[in-house]
Amino acid sequence: MPLLPSSVIEPLWVEFAALIGVDARPEFAPSHPWGCHRRRIGDRVVFDHVIAALVHGSGYERIATPGCSDRTIRRRLDEWAGAGHGRTLLRLSLAAYHRMIGLDLDDLSVDGAITKAPCGGEVAGRSPVDRGKQGTKRSVACDGGGIPLHLVTARANNHDSPLLEPTLAGIPDMLGPDCVLPEQPTMHLDRGYDSHKTRELLEVLGYRADIAAKGAPAPIQAGKRWPVERLHAWMNGYGKLRRITDKRTVIAEFYLYLAAALTVIRRLINQARSRYRWPTRPTTRRLR
Repeated sequence: MPLLPSSVIEPLWVEFAALIGVDARPEFAPSHPWGCHRRRIGDRVVFDHVIAALVHGSGYERIATPGCSDRTIRRRLDEWAGAGHGRTLLRLSLAAYHRMIGLDLDDLSVDGAITKAPCGGEVAGRSPVDRGKQGTKRSVACDGGGIPLHLVTARANNHDSPLLEPTLAGIPDMLGPDCVLPEQPTMHLDRGYDSHKTRELLEVLGYRADIAAKGAPAPIQAGKRWPVERLHAWMNGYGKLRRITDKRTVIAEFYLYLAAALTVIRRLINQARSRYRWPTRPTTRRLR
C-alpha cells in the first residue's frame, strides 16, 4: 500500500528533483583521495523515506532500510532544509494552483494550532492545553478555499496574536509577482486576535478586519473562518506534524512546508479533474 497516491507524489518529486539538481550530482564523490568512496544514495530513495517519516511520524531509525540509513536521511534533510527547498516547493505549488484553478484571495483567514513536541527543541514550549507538556504551535494563513499561503512555527506557549504579523508578512513572497492580493481583502480571525493592536496591524497592511468579539456568544456557524480550521485538520493527518520530534526550527518548518505543498497538490488535482483532462487523470474523488 503506497504511503500517498502516485498522482500526488510524482508531480511533487518532479519539482523537487529540479530544485535539488538530481541529474547534476555524481554517483561517487570526485574529491575522494582514493576514488573509491561509497556510492551516493539516490535522492529519490531518501525522498521516499522522508515522505514516510512525514506520513507516519516515526523515528528515522524505524523507517531506515538496508539501502538508506537513518544518518543518510538526517544528512539529506539538513541539506534540503538548509537550502530552503521546502519553502520554494510550496511557492511553486501555489503558482501552479493559481494558474490552473485560481486562489480565492478576497477572504483570508489565519489561526494557530498546538501539537505535541515530546523531544523539546527550539520550537517547543509548555503547552497550555496539554498539562504543561512540551508542545509546538503553527500559525497558518489560507485563502477562501483552505489553500495554505504561509506558515510560521513557534513555541506552544506563544500567543496567537504576536504570530499574526510574521504569518501575514510572508504571504506576498509566497504568492510571487504573478499573483497579487486584492486592494483590501477581508481577514477572518477568531476572538483570540480581538485587540486594538491586531486591528491597527490589519489596517496598516491593508486588510479589512472580521474578528470575533470577546465576551460575546460564539455563533452557531464559524462564518468564513472554517477553511483554516479544516486546513489544520488536513495537516494533522500527517504524523510528523502531530508529534514534532525534530528539535531544530529549520527541520520542523521543512516538514510544515512539505505537508502544505502536498495539501495544495491534492486540492489542485481534485479541482482540476472536473475541469481538465490528462492521461493519468483520476476518475474518483478519492485519490489512490
